[in-house]
Amino acid sequence: MAAGLVFVSSGAVLVLEILGIRLLAPYVGLTLETTTAIIGTVLAGIATGAALGGRAADRMDEKRLIAVLLAVGGLLAIASVPLVRGLGSAMRGGGDAAALTVTLIALFPPAAVLSAVTPAVVRLTLRDLHTTGEVVGRLSAWATAGGLVGTFATGFVIVPLLPTDIAVIAVGAVLVALGVATGATPKLAAGALVAAAATIAAGPPCDAETSYHCARVVEDPRRDGGRTLVLEDLPHSYVDLADPRHLEFDYVRWIGSAIDDMDSGAIDAVFLGGGGFTLPRYVAATRPGSRSRVLEVDGDLVELVRERLGLRTGPDLVVRVGDARVTLRDEAAGSADVVVGDAFGGRAVPWHLTTGEFMADVRRVLRPGGLYALNVIDYDPLSLVRAEAATLLETFDDVALVTHDQPGGNFVFLASDGALPPGPSDARMLARAEVERLAAGADPLRDDDAPADQLLTPRG
Repeated sequence: MAAGLVFVSSGAVLVLEILGIRLLAPYVGLTLETTTAIIGTVLAGIATGAALGGRAADRMDEKRLIAVLLAVGGLLAIASVPLVRGLGSAMRGGGDAAALTVTLIALFPPAAVLSAVTPAVVRLTLRDLHTTGEVVGRLSAWATAGGLVGTFATGFVIVPLLPTDIAVIAVGAVLVALGVATGATPKLAAGALVAAAATIAAGPPCDAETSYHCARVVEDPRRDGGRTLVLEDLPHSYVDLADPRHLEFDYVRWIGSAIDDMDSGAIDAVFLGGGGFTLPRYVAATRPGSRSRVLEVDGDLVELVRERLGLRTGPDLVVRVGDARVTLRDEAAGSADVVVGDAFGGRAVPWHLTTGEFMADVRRVLRPGGLYALNVIDYDPLSLVRAEAATLLETFDDVALVTHDQPGGNFVFLASDGALPPGPSDARMLARAEVERLAAGADPLRDDDAPADQLLTPRG
């Protein structure tokens, strides 16, 4: 019984930690900083709970204490969902400070309460000082095992099978039931039911929870057939269901313009990241007979785009689900006229898709004279853009940068070992010499040194 209680309570903390990242993402985004804030806050809760739980166990009846801790911890876990949604909506766009505040209020309390179970169980179990090491070591091992099982179960079973709010309610319900079964007042179970009802009544913030994203499809009231795909708190793609030639976002038009300026006729294109599949559909409409391969890590997102955004795949538009760093290796050398990099993890390009080693693989896939177009988001002082420029300059013979006149937002790099297109008429294009001046003093990104998230300057 002792081993089971510490196993379940410790496992529940790790489950809540991982699910908490998904709970907060629609409101504060998914960045290294927000993830770090959540992990750090939960660890602080674990440390606080261990210290206070041990002190309380020395002063109270251990059995009664354990029952109350389990039931209250479960109640707080269930309550974390409406708390995150309410606070997250009020603090949307608040960045790292908002993430830390919401996490402290919603996730610190259940982590602390549930982490107090282990020292209370140790105090209850320990009867002979000569076996202190054995008892503490055994229960610590069971607690760690619970954390491991909770971690793996969340990533491989819970997230793929259950919506986040239902998963949190289920974890909380198990804890409350254990608490009541071991002696806590049934009134706490009634409180858990109220919190669960509030969670369900609030409704999910997503149209679909994929393995990686909280995804929504938003209709454009200004344009019939216009749809925006929103992932977490950011618009990622715009699709016109009636006109695949329509490109709404500026950076997409810039990439489309670069493709238009290539030699006429069908092309072979590889897209790193699918999103709403705007550009693959554009290529199919403007260059009949073209073949596109889309490397998209999120298979559930692909299914959502099929259902809600009318995606049709076939021999000329093939989707391969998997991380682009891995799946690009299977693309044959010299097999693509164009490679488009538009994969994002939150606001930043995933770091392993920014490095010189990855750029070398992109160049391997391109035919002689082929084009690599890379979308990057950054703001003054443009540290990420400058580092990416230095990286591309090492790999390709010619590099240009397309941007607005304002000092931040989307930047599109165009790179090739041949001649580059002249650039879109509605944007500013920096030629290689200007890109070299921009990159001066910046370190190229490497697999062993690619702090993309830290180099990215958030929007002020």
